[in-house]
Amino acid sequence: MSIRRVLGVFLGRQFELIMSKHEQVFRDYYSRVTDPEFPKDVAASLAKEWGYHYWDGDRRINYGGYHYVEGYWTDFASKLIDVYNLTPKSRVLDVGCGKGFLLRELAQLLPGLKARGLDISQYAIDNGDPAVKEALIGGNASDLPFDDLTFDLAISVNTLHNLHVFELDSALRELERVATGKYLVVESYRTEKEKMNLLYWQVTCESFYTPEEWRWWFDRTGYSGDYEFIYFS
Repeated sequence: MSIRRVLGVFLGRQFELIMSKHEQVFRDYYSRVTDPEFPKDVAASLAKEWGYHYWDGDRRINYGGYHYVEGYWTDFASKLIDVYNLTPKSRVLDVGCGKGFLLRELAQLLPGLKARGLDISQYAIDNGDPAVKEALIGGNASDLPFDDLTFDLAISVNTLHNLHVFELDSALRELERVATGKYLVVESYRTEKEKMNLLYWQVTCESFYTPEEWRWWFDRTGYSGDYEFIYFS
């Protein structure tokens, strides 16, 4: 798929590398909002602490226990390797890395890979996967502590939609700055049903945009990398 000119700048390619995995998860949207113990406002407040409740607390709040599962990330990691021609000498940054499970999978497939992970959650960093923990650091996507073009590929999966507009603007510019190749995944919606489901399910999302609006953001910030949208159908 060639680079296309949309709006005012050259945008990268739109992929579907992770959507099939996203669709495998069952979600009871209505119960997310009406649960008597963790109604939506309570769940969101706890989740936005980015601590135990977000990662390892009750499933009605968020992940309900975020643990490494052998093979879970293999297919997605393999696709990234193939699409971006990664080698053991490649330098990869994961912005919003969580506990580092995707980086672990990439490192297992490409021993010697120079990988770094950054996350706003100190809990996630402190409880990071032992296999890659030394490569994980706490930090903010809006102010990456790396020099220009430090990485061959910067990825950000299901993270940037959690930022307010002023943070999102900076984060997109930062991704563009630190890497030659870029790939991000954000939540989006195409219909009123998908919008409703997204609003019901999410507990940390601050930026709710259609694909067209996301592309407007890419144009505004000069983000020229690849992207993927996930939907709550």
